[in-house]
Amino acid sequence: MEKIIEVKYIENYCLQIKFADGFFGIIDIKPYIGGGISDELNNTEYFKQVSINEFNGIMWPNGYDFCPNYLWELMQENST
Repeated sequence: MEKIIEVKYIENYCLQIKFADGFFGIIDIKPYIGGGISDELNNTEYFKQVSINEFNGIMWPNGYDFCPNYLWELMQENST
């Protein structure tokens, strides 16, 4: 299981994420914001409230989250 050890808001719904294995990069979360629970993330100030959860993934106060393994795979695919 991958572990996120740092998450930082960059701009325009992009986050810089660092993993425990040393891998890091920037990911655009905007394509994953739709209706329902993710709709609140369309507010930039709310989006900036991203944090690391107890499962070493990222989450927002409303419970919307991403698994660290999923993010690691997405970011690996986009880094090549």
